[in-house]
Amino acid sequence: MQVPRRIAHLDMDAFYASVEWLRYPQLKGLPVVIGGGRRGPDELLARLNAGPHERAWTAADLADIPVEFFPRLKDYTGRGVITTASYAARRFGVGSAMGLMKAARLCPQAILLPADFEQYRRYSRAFKAVIREIAPVLEDRGIDEVYIDFTHVPGGQREGGRVLARLIQKSIAQATGLSCSVGVAPNKLLAKMASEFDKPGGISIVHESDLQTRIWPLPCRKINGIGPKTDARLQEHGIHAIGELAACERAWLIEHFGNSHGAWLHDAAWGRDERPVLTETEPVSMSRETTFERDLHAVRDRAELGAIFTRLAEQVAADLQRKGYAGKTIGVKLRYDDFQIATREHSVAGYTNDARRIRQVAGQCLKRVDLTRKLRLLGVRVGTLVKLDSISNQPQTHTMPWQTAMDAGAETGELF
Repeated sequence: MQVPRRIAHLDMDAFYASVEWLRYPQLKGLPVVIGGGRRGPDELLARLNAGPHERAWTAADLADIPVEFFPRLKDYTGRGVITTASYAARRFGVGSAMGLMKAARLCPQAILLPADFEQYRRYSRAFKAVIREIAPVLEDRGIDEVYIDFTHVPGGQREGGRVLARLIQKSIAQATGLSCSVGVAPNKLLAKMASEFDKPGGISIVHESDLQTRIWPLPCRKINGIGPKTDARLQEHGIHAIGELAACERAWLIEHFGNSHGAWLHDAAWGRDERPVLTETEPVSMSRETTFERDLHAVRDRAELGAIFTRLAEQVAADLQRKGYAGKTIGVKLRYDDFQIATREHSVAGYTNDARRIRQVAGQCLKRVDLTRKLRLLGVRVGTLVKLDSISNQPQTHTMPWQTAMDAGAETGELF
């Protein structure tokens, strides 16, 4: 007898902020914003020890630092952007990729912490190792989320997968001190949606019989893969909810959205998704992109765009280095305020996974696109990937000794 397919999507709760709470438990539950620089605990301790305090503060005292001593968003000056925000801060309208100065107007009392990507990657590896010990068929989808095939794992069918999800949640909490939300469904599409139902710390179980009651009332944008452009086109036809999309004839969707996309929209609305959970894949490319809270202009918002551009290059480089890849085709992606997309790429002589080199070449690509129009999205991509161990005898590109990736942009005359 064939058992029903049970696929889980596990998403860590406010991952970066939660990792910071392990270091600074006194900040848990408070509005916390992460971004705006690379300062670390050492600088915070140095400031403490420089003040009129009787004790000598050390790394063992981080949990004892008074809350009132932490930097506040209202005191920030600059053009930095938010990497992430805690749930308490999000309630004020603060979100990732938002300028810190704008966020300071929305939530001035928020505490501002620097990003510590090395620490976040360490905890990412830790929670995934816990999962693999329990359910080894795991697909890595980024630093804070995974898909897991529960189908043939002991306990994976009990209560629709709730028993196994609860075990994984508890095991991650015991090993790392972090919480996560889990959605379990017949496929990846529905599991991804389900993991958002009861955040933070929730477990949501979806069966095929739940499609009409739990999925169809949701906005179309809740389907992973329906972006703002497609959603706007659907709304032009009066289609707002997933149930309304499901009511459309397949042929009508194909006529208006093309053969492939139209057919996919119909299948997605009916909760159909046969994609397997892939434990090992050879990526063709790696990319990072961000959609802005407001449209940005290359001249008027140059500093903010420059900071975002640098962060994207650093994130792509970190992804490549962590997974042991290098690439030689570097490109950019822009979406304008009218939703039109422009992409440009350039191939370099040797393979690289260096952030400064990636930013330099991506910056050259920007010179070949229209930067007089406002931008909604910016992305950086590295393609033509190979495993590092396969190119040990091949030439690799090296960067000039610029102090920062931003310096590289200044040296090459990039617009941001």
